Amino acid sequence: MPCSEDILVGQYAPLVRRLALQLVAKLPASVELDDLMQAGMMGLLDAVRRYQQTAEAQFETYAITRIRGAMLDELRSQDWLPRSVRSKTKSIEQAIQRTNHRLLRPATEAEIADELEMPLSEYQELLEDARGVQIIHYEDLSRNGDESSHPLDRAHLPAETEGKGQWGNPLNQLVSQGLRNALIDAIKDLPEREQLLLSLQFEQDLNQKEIAAVMGITEGRVSQLRSQAVARIRAALSKDSWQENANLGEFQALL
Repeated sequence: MPCSEDILVGQYAPLVRRLALQLVAKLPASVELDDLMQAGMMGLLDAVRRYQQTAEAQFETYAITRIRGAMLDELRSQDWLPRSVRSKTKSIEQAIQRTNHRLLRPATEAEIADELEMPLSEYQELLEDARGVQIIHYEDLSRNGDESSHPLDRAHLPAETEGKGQWGNPLNQLVSQGLRNALIDAIKDLPEREQLLLSLQFEQDLNQKEIAAVMGITEGRVSQLRSQAVARIRAALSKDSWQENANLGEFQALL
């Protein structure tokens, strides 16, 4: 490795660790930090070797894209979200839909647990199991012909993306305006406490421990509330069937 490459890799290695820590905090415990960091370092090395300095792009911005992309590739290769977890989270989403429809308001945890015919403690354990579920997965926008009942699973990428491989690079794409609006509406409809949690995580960039301190709850409770907020949002997206009205030609990426 040329000296200049060696210097850049050493200089930006802490960035790899920071990005890996941010990502692993949102994933199941089975995902190893070291695996993400190793993939991230490969992404950093690739960025160092490919980057050409321009007035429009700084190296760090370019490196972050390559590092995150490498980490996502590693997660996909591990199939890190088991089918059993997807099944459990879908049952939560469906229970939220039914309860909200019946009550005409956001259901409480106890009401969702009752709908699932399980004790509140068991429902909270289910939320903990679902902590690796994201608001939107790459598969939600790339899956074609799947029998899944979730509208996100039936969306199609535009013809422009064909021929670029099944996965492509989600970090180089933008979500359609229709999906953006649906997400904004779904977040606004969340209970205030769950809105606060998402704001602390995504706007203030606080980690789970810091969020727990601000909200005066345990870290485990933060994980449960986040899973519930994600389930509410996914349920809202499914209910609204936003993709039927959206211009699918706008799909150019997944954030």
